[in-house]
Amino acid sequence: MLANLPAATADPLFGLVSRFHADPRPDKIDMVIGVYRDETGQTPVLPSVQRAEQEMAQAATTKTYRTPRGNDDFNAHMAELLLGQGAELNRQATIQTVGGTGALRLLAELISVANPSATVWSTTPGYVNHEPLMRAAGLNFATYRWTMVAGALDMQAVFDDLAAAQQGDVVIIHGCCHNPTGIDLPLAAWQELSEFCLRRGIVPLIDMAYQGFGRGLGQDAEGLRMMARAHPDLLVAASCSKNMSLYRERTGAAMVLAETSGDLAKARNCLEHKARASYSMPPEHGAAIAARLLAAPEPWIAEVDRMRDRVRNLRQSLCDGFASKGLPPGFQNMRNQLGMFSLLPLSAAQMERLRAEFGVYGLDNGRINIAGLQDRHVAYLAEAVAAVVT
Repeated sequence: MLANLPAATADPLFGLVSRFHADPRPDKIDMVIGVYRDETGQTPVLPSVQRAEQEMAQAATTKTYRTPRGNDDFNAHMAELLLGQGAELNRQATIQTVGGTGALRLLAELISVANPSATVWSTTPGYVNHEPLMRAAGLNFATYRWTMVAGALDMQAVFDDLAAAQQGDVVIIHGCCHNPTGIDLPLAAWQELSEFCLRRGIVPLIDMAYQGFGRGLGQDAEGLRMMARAHPDLLVAASCSKNMSLYRERTGAAMVLAETSGDLAKARNCLEHKARASYSMPPEHGAAIAARLLAAPEPWIAEVDRMRDRVRNLRQSLCDGFASKGLPPGFQNMRNQLGMFSLLPLSAAQMERLRAEFGVYGLDNGRINIAGLQDRHVAYLAEAVAAVVT
C-alpha cells in the first residue's frame, strides 16, 4: 500500500526554519515563523497563563471526556470576546476546535455539506494554509487581490475580483492584522464589503487569528461585529495561539451565526458531527486556561496590550531605519500596517541574499514577522535591506 503513495511536497516555510537552525552565525535573525517573541528572543508563557495552570493543577478532579464541542465555558467566553454583548450572542453556535486551523477545517466541512458547489475566495497574497484546508474538504478555491494603492487597501481590486463570485460562495476575510501584508480594513471598508456580500448572496468567513495585536481586543473585532449584525449567515474561525501564546496547546473556536433557530441547530449538529468523525473531542488544557483568562480578563488584557505595543514600536523603529538608509517610499507602507506581518518590497532573489549574506530569514515573497525582532536587530536589518536594494 505505502509504495503507492506519491512523494510529499516539502513545506517551504519549515524548510527555511530548518535552514535557519543549521546556520552557525550567532547574529542570524528569524522572521519566518509567525510567533511572538520578547526582547530576549523567547516566546514566553504569559504570567496569566502560568497562574491559570497552577490553579487548574490544584483544583483538578478529573480528566474524563467532554463532548465533541469541547469546553462549554470556553465556548461561551469566546463568543463574547468575538461578538461583544450584542443580541448576536443569541443566534450563534460556537464549538471548541483544535486551534484556529481546526476551526477553518471544520467550517470547510460544513460548507461542503451545505453547498458542495461553493467556491471559497481568499486573498492573494494570503495565509498559505487557506487553500489546502478548503481543497481538503473538496471545495473550489479562488483568490481576490489584497494590495495597497496610495497607502491604502485597493478596494477596487477587491470588488473587481469578487465580481466573479456567485451566490452561495464564501469569502474569507482576515478579521484583523492581515497575514501576510498587515493591510487592514478600516471600518468604512468593512461596511462596503459587507454590503457587497449581502447584495451578491456571498457568505463571509472571518478568520480571527490575531485579535488584540492590531488596535486592541475590542477594536479588532469591530468589523466582525458589524458584519454579524448585518448578515443572516456568518462563519468565524478564531485562534488563541497568538493573543494567549497558547501555540502548542491548539486552542481555537468555530462559530456559526444563523438567521433562524432551526438553521442554527443544524449548523451546530454538523460541526459536532464533523468534529466527532475527525478527532472525537478537542484537547482540554488550552481551552481550560483560556476560559479562566476570559472569566477575569484584566491581567491578560494588560499582557496583550504590552505585546501589541512592543510590536508596534518595532514596526515604527524599522521604518525609521529604512528612512535613514534612504530606501524607496514603498518601504514606508509598513508604518501604517498592523500586526506581526508585513511584506518587504523585495524579490525572491533579494530575500535569498538577505539569508545567504546577512543571516536574515524571511519568506521568498518578502513576508517578515516583525514580532521576531529584537531592538538590537533593527539597525542591522535596515542596513542589510539597504545592501540588497542598492
